[in-house]
Amino acid sequence: MTGTTQIRVGTELPALEVTPISRTTLALFAVASGDHNPIHIDLDVAKSAGLDDVFAHGMLSMAYLGRVLTSWVPQDRIRSYRVRFAAITPVHGRPTCTATVTSVQDGLATLTLRVALADGTPTLIGDAVVALH
Repeated sequence: MTGTTQIRVGTELPALEVTPISRTTLALFAVASGDHNPIHIDLDVAKSAGLDDVFAHGMLSMAYLGRVLTSWVPQDRIRSYRVRFAAITPVHGRPTCTATVTSVQDGLATLTLRVALADGTPTLIGDAVVALH
């Protein structure tokens, strides 16, 4: 865990660069999460919806982003964590998860969260509040 004593506005947490999302990752996440929506694992269903291929569960990206937070502070210090889904993460996409401190007040840090593809397209945007102690 990175120390939280020197945290100030503009502090960037270490980014998490995810390996390319594979079909195996999608199948395993479907089992682990209970989200078996075929749009994420069945190419025929994706094509029938007008897509070129399956795409990652939004909650998979949210889970990766959660790792950025829990690599920094213990889970019990997370006071809020919310995101909105901005774009799909295609199979073979390589997301990068980032978090930047936007305010520090009363022992709490507010962070802007982002997951983006290699071309810079944001797929998840959000914020979190964590207790620093």
